Amino acid sequence: MKNLLPLAAFAVLASCNNSTQTEDVKHPYSYPETKISNQVDTFFGTPIADPYRWLEDDLDPETRLWIEAQNKLTFGHLEKIPYRAELRSEIEKLWNYERFSAPFVEGEYTYFYKNDGLQNQSVLYRQLGESEPEIFLDPNTFSKDGTTSLAGVSFSKDGSLMAYQISEGGSDWRKVIVWNAKTKQIVDDTLKDIKFSGISWLGNSGFFYSSYDKPKGSELSSKTSEHKLYFHKLGDKQANDQLVFGGSKTSRRYIGGDVTEDENFLIISAAVSTTGNELYCKDLRKKDAEIKVLVNNFDNSHSVVHSDNSYLYIVTNLNAPNERLVKVALDKLDIKQAETVIPETDMPLNVNTGAGKFFALYMKDALSKVLQYNEDGTMEKEINLPGNGTASGFGGKWTDEKVYFSFTNYVYAPTIFSYTPASGEPILYKQAQINFNPEEYESYQVFYTSKDGTKIPMMITHKKGLKKDGNNPTMLYGYGGFNISLTPNFSPAVASWLKVGGVYAVANLRGGGEYGQKWHDAGTQLKKQNVFDDFIEAAEYLIKEKITSSKKLAISGGSNGGLLVGACMTQRPELFAVALPAVGVLDMLRYHTFTAGAGWAYDYGTVEDSEEMFKYLHGYSPVHNTRSGKNYPATMVTTGDHDDRVVPAHSYKFAAALQAVNDGPNPTLIRIETKAGHGAGKPTSMQIDEVADKFAFALFHMGVRKL
Repeated sequence: MKNLLPLAAFAVLASCNNSTQTEDVKHPYSYPETKISNQVDTFFGTPIADPYRWLEDDLDPETRLWIEAQNKLTFGHLEKIPYRAELRSEIEKLWNYERFSAPFVEGEYTYFYKNDGLQNQSVLYRQLGESEPEIFLDPNTFSKDGTTSLAGVSFSKDGSLMAYQISEGGSDWRKVIVWNAKTKQIVDDTLKDIKFSGISWLGNSGFFYSSYDKPKGSELSSKTSEHKLYFHKLGDKQANDQLVFGGSKTSRRYIGGDVTEDENFLIISAAVSTTGNELYCKDLRKKDAEIKVLVNNFDNSHSVVHSDNSYLYIVTNLNAPNERLVKVALDKLDIKQAETVIPETDMPLNVNTGAGKFFALYMKDALSKVLQYNEDGTMEKEINLPGNGTASGFGGKWTDEKVYFSFTNYVYAPTIFSYTPASGEPILYKQAQINFNPEEYESYQVFYTSKDGTKIPMMITHKKGLKKDGNNPTMLYGYGGFNISLTPNFSPAVASWLKVGGVYAVANLRGGGEYGQKWHDAGTQLKKQNVFDDFIEAAEYLIKEKITSSKKLAISGGSNGGLLVGACMTQRPELFAVALPAVGVLDMLRYHTFTAGAGWAYDYGTVEDSEEMFKYLHGYSPVHNTRSGKNYPATMVTTGDHDDRVVPAHSYKFAAALQAVNDGPNPTLIRIETKAGHGAGKPTSMQIDEVADKFAFALFHMGVRKL
């Protein structure tokens, strides 16, 4: 493998027994000393040094001291950027606009989320008829600094009871609190240590939820591999909750339980990775009914979206890589005998239900198209959308009279519409009032050719009248994994980049879901390099078209997108001025040993699979592919010290490895947010701070000296 370090290099690193990084190399930046250990692992006879293994221990005081030293350097550097405070102020002004969620009905109340503009957390309101809305639940009261967030709500069928989840410091571990929805009084003990779980009520008696056994020691470094589905009976202690599925008899990494809207069936989804799942069904009308198998393998993905007295309706990619809607007879429960309701097309399909209809949400080149179907699969109409962009929603109870949906793109702030199937025309419900004029900008799609000839779509957004002189600060963003699609979406952060004259480009790379399962699979495991090639060619396109140049180009991505940035900047460092890998998966030899990381093996493979897979992973793993003598882009790694999904050790080790070899003129910094996790629930003030720091860092190292 051409990117494999020679064995001699491993031997040199391995011999550094408990030494520290010295000043033998004259860095333009004085990096904190980082201890080097003599840790060496052997894979298929090949020794691999892991000199920064000690940074995986988040409970070690030395790790905390290292974090403090790195943050001191990073924030000291950021403070020297002359327009950092001005940029933050402008971003805050743009962020400060009233915004709403789509409403939803529970019992006799209509609920919705609202943020006045700069509130750290959006507030849940409710409204009775045409009366004035009242605050129902305000997460801003959960903590003084806004770092405790509302992570989901679930109401009983009659709307009288509600269970809500809270996340502290961005952690995936949650608490569940149960309320009487009318009185807003707590009616049960608080449940603790819940992870990767929904809440699904069974009448008013209790609810189903999922979790793992709480690990001993570090919540960041300990694996969580055996998910369990429980039923919590209201009034009982959590310790007495009934195990419904999972545990040693049916060990699965991810398990979810959902009660159908008619409360006749419990549907259980079980998986060992993020792609492919089993399905099980339990008839809740029958006492002591057995859990029956509906799908007994992990070869395909399936999701139950509706049920009636005769059928379960399931969205599946079985024999349909772009998904189709099928129905399975309740007296057979055999997916192989399913009848097609909405057939597969050349566009990926997602199905939502509400108001007695199926809404088929298609993607055509990553842009939304929505069709309305009745229960027997007859297509009734195409929904008129405001333009090219992303439509989401169209969900609700089957008995509702209308549904709501949101429409957005990169210059069009999310706007909410109500839709009544009987009338067939969307009606404006709520429109964001933001100080941003979309008429001053243009957002368009291009197609470029990747290394192997594959056509890749990319959205490019900037002010109208852009001069194509190669001198425009440009942010190229990507993800490319886990069947996740990047569709046009408004963000005040992106809007602020556009306002200062920046170009924002989003490439729809292989590994995502923009063209269905085949597109996803084309960027997984031994084909992962396709994703990096797609991103690199996006950069080449932007430069070739003189939209930007290497001196004005930043790359950005988070989580799997952080891996994308780390891999591309180590493979083609000369191509980019700035690299911003966020909460990234950066150590590909050990990612599967942390928390739920082993569940990502469908996309990545693991070093335990084969020698070929080990060599492939090692060939692009960012932590293992830093080299002295390279002129790396100005890099600011970002992570949160409470991230228990992609543990911060990935980012720590990558920053340390880069700092050890970086003898070029550009800085390698790491910005570590305390009391923050993978991103969900991050308070507004913290988001604004991070965006301002990223943009200031990027502009400054593109040579921009004033705004």
